[in-house]
Amino acid sequence: MTFSLAELCICASAETFRGDGELMVTSIGLVPRLAASLAKATFEPGLMMTEGEAFLVAEPVPVGPRGDYRPRIEGLMTYERVFDIIARGKRHAMVTPVQVDRFGQMNISLVGDYDRPKTALLGVRGYPGNTILNSNSMFVPSHDTRTFVEGEVDMVGGIGYNPDRWPGGKEPPFLDLRRIVSNLAVMDFGGDDHSIRVISLHPGVSFEEVQDNTGFALQQIEGLDETTAPTSEQLAVLAQLDPHNLRATVFKDNPPGRAA
Repeated sequence: MTFSLAELCICASAETFRGDGELMVTSIGLVPRLAASLAKATFEPGLMMTEGEAFLVAEPVPVGPRGDYRPRIEGLMTYERVFDIIARGKRHAMVTPVQVDRFGQMNISLVGDYDRPKTALLGVRGYPGNTILNSNSMFVPSHDTRTFVEGEVDMVGGIGYNPDRWPGGKEPPFLDLRRIVSNLAVMDFGGDDHSIRVISLHPGVSFEEVQDNTGFALQQIEGLDETTAPTSEQLAVLAQLDPHNLRATVFKDNPPGRAA
């Protein structure tokens, strides 16, 4: 069975939502959105999704032009309710930061020195509160040392497990960083002091390759194995969720998930 790297990443990202139950999902970007949709459609039907609109939907809405499709609406999600859910910690967000460090601190604000940045980006936006109050996972399409940086990120927007940032070196009990899915591997925060640890390698990728493209020392899970390939059922559901095959645009030339 053939599958693309994008489909592999989508299915691996869907696993980050396993066990969430009735929880609001914020999935920013095509891969996170398809991942959350796949999870809701296959093993987490209780996930609460708005698809970027003001209504909760009973089933994931396909991406791209909808034609005659009409969303199955099952509730109203006003802006006020969104912030109430965020404040109560009943949300799981999947985001794509510009920089990540070994403790999961995220940057979407700027590149370079704060006073004279090389590049000014979005600012911290809602990242501080989101990461303090809610579960977070990440999708990183380009695994390299510019993204997985040595030391700290240039500006901490999303909080992480860095003990130097917490009084007494102890992170708050509600901090919940789940997983990172990149174009090379799947990682979690099961390393020393909750540092990033590699838990699976995409087909054809070695641990040394992942390490060479990371700005800090990585740990690996015992018995490190290959990222689980998509099933035929998952690929069939993805074809329904993405009927225009927008997932083929995630990576240049839409590479296969497994080399021939």
